[in-house]
Amino acid sequence: MRSCISIFFAVGICHLVNTTCEARNPEPGWIDLMQTQVWKRYDKGWIPTEAVTLNTANPARLKGVQKENGPAWLNGEKGRLPNLITKDKFGDCEIHAEFLIAKGSNAGIKFQEVYEIQILDSFGKNDIDGTGMGGIYPRADTVKGGYLDKGIAPTVNASNAAGEWNTLDVVWQSPRVNEKGEKIANAKVIKATLNGKVIHENVELKTPTGGNWMKKETATGSLMLQSDHGPTAWRNVRIKPLMGKP
Repeated sequence: MRSCISIFFAVGICHLVNTTCEARNPEPGWIDLMQTQVWKRYDKGWIPTEAVTLNTANPARLKGVQKENGPAWLNGEKGRLPNLITKDKFGDCEIHAEFLIAKGSNAGIKFQEVYEIQILDSFGKNDIDGTGMGGIYPRADTVKGGYLDKGIAPTVNASNAAGEWNTLDVVWQSPRVNEKGEKIANAKVIKATLNGKVIHENVELKTPTGGNWMKKETATGSLMLQSDHGPTAWRNVRIKPLMGKP
């Protein structure tokens, strides 16, 4: 009887905490990225916390009470810290990420550090392009400034309001290169789902995004969580390498 009570208590605790036991113990094949050692640099300004909310005095900021081993990470009191970049490099993969941003904030998830899915406060907007929440970011003119195209818009604006958690799941296919290192097939978002709604499916990326669009494309690269553009919190971030042929 005592063992049954212990199991019930453990299950109850998993249900009540702000994150899930699954996130701390990912299913086979998944790599938990909510560990400081997986990143090239984890700035001491990060605030691990159990809960993140909008700052009521200034909704353009977030707040969280620091707690050791807190399941959510807040990018400092000012909302600008060096980006998180994985030590390991990945090709084909699947990611799961949950994030929360302040009013008007800006962040992003970059596959191989150069292909960005945009994170932006876009709640309630009727018409967004690749610069809006869930969009594949446009190419940028690094000399004159501005954009060279509109990027790839999400099929639907699935953004939650500032101060609410968003959930993004992406199946990523890296560009294919030959033995000479020459690209022979474009990178592709096989499927991307934001807050339960499909926002991309079988979408090819002809080049990297933003100011990276002229960079040589490779079969693998690090995953980057952009954290230097505005108040952002992350939780339950994990990645699963897939068996591809980059």
